[in-house]
Amino acid sequence: MASVVEFKGPREGYRCGYCDSPAGKVSSGMWAHSMTVQDYQALIDRGWRRSGKYVYKPVMNQTCCPQYTIRCRPLHFQPSKSHKKVLKKMFKFLSKGEFSRGNNEEEPMDSQMDDAAVDDFVLKSKLDIQSDHRPLSEDYNEVVESEVKEKEENLETKETKELNQSHAKREKLGSGEPSRSVKVVPSAPKPGKGADLSKPPCRKAKDIRKERKRQKLILKSQTDKLEGSQIQHEPQSLPSEKPKLNQPKSVEDFIFDTLPEDAAHQLEVRVVRSSPPSSQFKATFQESYQVYKRYQMVIHKDPPDKPTVSQFTRFLCSSPLEAENPPEGPDCGYGSFHQQYWLDGKIIAVGVIDVLPYCVSSVYLYYDPDYSFLSLGVYSALREIAFTRQLHEKTFQLSYYYMGFYIHSCPKMRYKGQYRPSDLLCPETYVWVPIEQCLSALESSKYCRFNQDTKAVDEERIKELDQLRVLYKRTVMPYNIYKKRQKGPSDEAIVQQYADLVGQTCSERMLLFRS
Repeated sequence: MASVVEFKGPREGYRCGYCDSPAGKVSSGMWAHSMTVQDYQALIDRGWRRSGKYVYKPVMNQTCCPQYTIRCRPLHFQPSKSHKKVLKKMFKFLSKGEFSRGNNEEEPMDSQMDDAAVDDFVLKSKLDIQSDHRPLSEDYNEVVESEVKEKEENLETKETKELNQSHAKREKLGSGEPSRSVKVVPSAPKPGKGADLSKPPCRKAKDIRKERKRQKLILKSQTDKLEGSQIQHEPQSLPSEKPKLNQPKSVEDFIFDTLPEDAAHQLEVRVVRSSPPSSQFKATFQESYQVYKRYQMVIHKDPPDKPTVSQFTRFLCSSPLEAENPPEGPDCGYGSFHQQYWLDGKIIAVGVIDVLPYCVSSVYLYYDPDYSFLSLGVYSALREIAFTRQLHEKTFQLSYYYMGFYIHSCPKMRYKGQYRPSDLLCPETYVWVPIEQCLSALESSKYCRFNQDTKAVDEERIKELDQLRVLYKRTVMPYNIYKKRQKGPSDEAIVQQYADLVGQTCSERMLLFRS
């Protein structure tokens, strides 16, 4: 089935939710009556995004706050210090029921309106409501200070621990298990207090650090020799667990860490197809809507009559994407889904996502405000990164996580750049450029061409309109035939604009509805 779209053209001079400019925002949009996942993948790789069935693209060199498409590379993703803090907080809450409402650094911020055409849609990119991060430099300093402090505290509490303990025990102590499983050996008594001479003497932290460093160098030397040798050793002669200790924990290590048998809470994440609605989606619709309504009223201060069932359905349930379930595709299939977060048998959050040929695209998140202390915006993003990695295991080409738009000119919107490694889309040549190479240019100018090759052009730029496909009077035809049958003034200028924005491939594959 072909995609059918109705191009609305550019809209300018309306309020920007990022800089509060009353008339600075400019974008182009089209209504998608239906759309294949292949076409939508091609469109978001040209800077488009959807909200419900409306698909829009900022006019980058005119709008007040340029919005650059950003994607994360989950296969190489490592959680930052602040990400780990959120994951550990969730584990602590699930295992022990402990939490702190008073010191919630991860309180999501209000997101902004992105849709230019449908005013009753509260159009916010899902990750726009979870900005709990500070600039990268501040985050890095906190990480360094925190790690130094943590190491010193660990040395004080473990200074009498034997250095030759087994690697298995070391790994267990670092696995994130509850602290009660760690046995701390008491320090040696002070002189004159009946010191037990059978116990090792108290040692300074500095000496212990030196000894540990020496032991690491010895083990590294032994490992290097073993790796360079063709001789097979017995398992016990090779410190097989040592390399694991030097590898950073993955996001899955935190998310799927084993809870104790007496865990205080149980969390389950269910993926249900939202369009067309599955039986599971229909069965949970009212409960999901009630979470959304309360979220909009508490977090975004909507009046009670604004988040209606109709608005909820148009905004977060309706999708133009056609469902596909090819044998070589992911088990859930392609299309639009809701990821429901069930805590002890009730929905506390829902992540709206699209599963496309090359990526998982984040659309929106809403949650029960009573659970704001769990930083569900950040937690759900990390779960979606892990979900992308899971889908990649079967569908190799599906290997990216699209986070919506990165807005460098709005400081509070820069946090998406901390999900590394990530890339920004060049607004002129539509190639992906690592974000590290873009930041210095964005400091100088809010609108930038990231492709450094001055001769590079948009490879998908349309050369002629003749083969552009048109749906006219229920008949599919190329544009050159449509021109001959068309009555009234020529619409070639608006059609040319549409073709330039969607590119050659989509213009010849999608059907442009003309009345």
